[in-house]
Amino acid sequence: MTVSQNAPQSASTQPRPECTGATSILALDLGTKTGWALRQADGTITSGTVEFRPGRFEGGGMTFVRFKKWLDEVLRFINPLCAVFFEEVRFHNGVDASHTYGGFLGHLSAWGEYNEIPYRGVPVGTIKRHATGKGNASKEEVIEAMRRKGYAPVDDNASDALALLHWALEEMEVAK
Repeated sequence: MTVSQNAPQSASTQPRPECTGATSILALDLGTKTGWALRQADGTITSGTVEFRPGRFEGGGMTFVRFKKWLDEVLRFINPLCAVFFEEVRFHNGVDASHTYGGFLGHLSAWGEYNEIPYRGVPVGTIKRHATGKGNASKEEVIEAMRRKGYAPVDDNASDALALLHWALEEMEVAK
């Protein structure tokens, strides 16, 4: 997360001063059913999924209201949160999926800037290659790779978030 001398200063490029030593990191597989993995400063790793689907009589914007509220709850639980990594998806199977992902990404980046928390997208192939040795690994192969690390991911979303978290820990050279 380096920045050039002339670039504007933003949360996405500036490390938090209180995040030296023990580091807390959140990894996200963004979507209506978001996978998450959290490494707390004491080294504890937890993961799961959370669903943000609007109710039958709610507008589509409720998805993003719930997402921001959930991010705020994570920050209340883990503060300082030193970095957020998210799965960077460049291709979607449909327009709705693309719009939904864009909404999550927009809300995540605005939330990161507002709270001065660095965030970074990581390409899907990079995450899969790190977890399995293959950039085009299947969902099942990533799940199996996380099981070999001792986790029991609830689904492929949590598995992807765990794989991303392990990539981030190595990238940031955080002691596990």
